[in-house]
Amino acid sequence: MLHLKKTVLAAGLAIGFLGFNTQAEESKYPERPVNMVIPFTAGGPTDNVARSLAEAMRTQLGETVIVENKAGAGGTIGTTHVAHQKPNGYNILLMHIGFSTAPSLYKKLGYDPVKSFEPIGMVVDVPMTIIAREDFPANNMKELVEYVKAHKDEVTLANAGVGAASHLCGTMLMSALDVDLLTIPYKGAAPAMNDLLGKQVDLLCDQTTNTSQQILGKKVKAYAITSAERSPTLPDLPTMQEEGFKDFQVGIWHALWAPAGTPKPVLEKLESALAGALKDPKFKERMDKLGATVLENDAHPAALQAKVEQQIPVWAELFKKAGVEPQ
Repeated sequence: MLHLKKTVLAAGLAIGFLGFNTQAEESKYPERPVNMVIPFTAGGPTDNVARSLAEAMRTQLGETVIVENKAGAGGTIGTTHVAHQKPNGYNILLMHIGFSTAPSLYKKLGYDPVKSFEPIGMVVDVPMTIIAREDFPANNMKELVEYVKAHKDEVTLANAGVGAASHLCGTMLMSALDVDLLTIPYKGAAPAMNDLLGKQVDLLCDQTTNTSQQILGKKVKAYAITSAERSPTLPDLPTMQEEGFKDFQVGIWHALWAPAGTPKPVLEKLESALAGALKDPKFKERMDKLGATVLENDAHPAALQAKVEQQIPVWAELFKKAGVEPQ
């Protein structure tokens, strides 16, 4: 009996010591670099946001934030990777609206969009732009509609892969124009843009974080932006509503998540770091130049959770109407 009591006491002390160590680790977080996983290729629109955000959060956390690209399958490979990481705050996910569309596009995901993650907060909202290769015949939105309908079997529409923002916008564009175009999927936004610049494809609908510099440099033709109002970065570019498409409005929101089970003290530090980063003047200036709206008021878990729960059924219905079948 004495031996049993000693064993129980030793086990209790061990558990207590383990709990103490865990709490001590949480209080000291972070003690080493934090990985911010981007489930898309380097050089793309989400990567552009991530690298600016990582620098701003480094200042807040006092540790380096390393951007790690894990691209593939519309962002689901990188998202799955983070879902299965140890929930200690050293692997976080920066993903966009594709977080809400993936359940409708893929039959089997390696994660649950609600149960597998802890929401940290919203980051930015980025409008889309409808652009074409530099020598495309149409010079404005009216001419684009006329040309596409007359040559729908010839016009090619690039995207960054199933589930990418450009895929979502392209689907909406074809639905709005009531045409089916030959879509060319790429393994990321950067190669899609490269082929548009190289005049290998005709059209692309992508985020201002990937298109603004090309538009301002007149390396592509631009027809419209998908925000409710014109962008200060691209003031001469009309909105889709101005061009007669009243229901065509889409913003590609970006947000931060951590694996489910991440301790609350760690989450609170990440939430605080995100909130501070979004107030950073350099970060805000960089986002302004890219046409992105910084979501300072929504940099908290409740706003992100509400956004995901609202968006999943909305996109499920849109894909159903468009006849998009899950892979």
